[in-house]
Amino acid sequence: MNSFLVKRLGQTILSVWGVITVVFIILQMSGDPTLLMVPEGATQADIDSLRLQLGFDRPMIVQYGDYLWRLARLDMGVSLVQNIPVVDILAPRIFYTLYLASAALLVAFGIGLPVGIYIGIFRNNPLSRALMAVVLIGQSMPTFWSGILLIMLFAVNWAILPSSGAEGATSIILPAITLGALSMATVARITRTSIIEELGKEYIRAAKARGLSFAAVIGRHVMRNASIPLITIAALELSNLLAGAVIVETVFAWPGLGLLAVQSIEARDFPVVQVLVLLGSVVYIGLNLIADILYSVVDPRIKLDGQQG
Repeated sequence: MNSFLVKRLGQTILSVWGVITVVFIILQMSGDPTLLMVPEGATQADIDSLRLQLGFDRPMIVQYGDYLWRLARLDMGVSLVQNIPVVDILAPRIFYTLYLASAALLVAFGIGLPVGIYIGIFRNNPLSRALMAVVLIGQSMPTFWSGILLIMLFAVNWAILPSSGAEGATSIILPAITLGALSMATVARITRTSIIEELGKEYIRAAKARGLSFAAVIGRHVMRNASIPLITIAALELSNLLAGAVIVETVFAWPGLGLLAVQSIEARDFPVVQVLVLLGSVVYIGLNLIADILYSVVDPRIKLDGQQG
């Protein structure tokens, strides 16, 4: 286990370094942010002075080295637009994004899991076919379209839920449903596939031959083994929810990290964008590492080096 964790830690460091390097290069190639920061009518001398003050006159490799050194010292830098530490900008928004992602994950598994179990066990009845059709429709709907549709129905036509912002407890409902709908369909489909696969194995027939009831077979054997793929799905879907929050937060004007990312990219606020990408990369890789470790908890036969025991 120790060798596995050391190996994965090394992979994590290399992956994060690769991501922040690519993002740094892309942002550098996107244009000079000083042109967006100077007042209208500024002279070339004013632009050159600001560029010198911000350090953008230095070669790219020097700026890159300085950025890595600051990260090594946990210095996230200062926003070019708001002129305050990036940490102070991110801190109040992290809560809103985690709140939204948690609510969306609850929607995804709270609905997707029981639906997937039902259509996996009773896959040939009419209700299962209808639910499967709904799942496929839900998986094919883009979040920006479903979000706008929900706003039109519940906020504009029926006026029972707020259309944007984070004012009041009901503000989370539409964003959470929009963000969780896609993951809900994925959870239902993967659960159905896992259950069908387990029901067709020899040990299930052996368990039935020993006189175990259908409920006992499902509860003791099928669900435990079918839950292994769901661990991966949970980790990946939480990562996807955090990534999908960029679109959903923009549609609903939700004051989280996703909306901040869009605003920072538009303003070419390099320090904020770089930290947001770094944070997202660490979360994504960390969730996958946790999923790998949980494999051995759910099924001790699976070792952390990827071999079967």
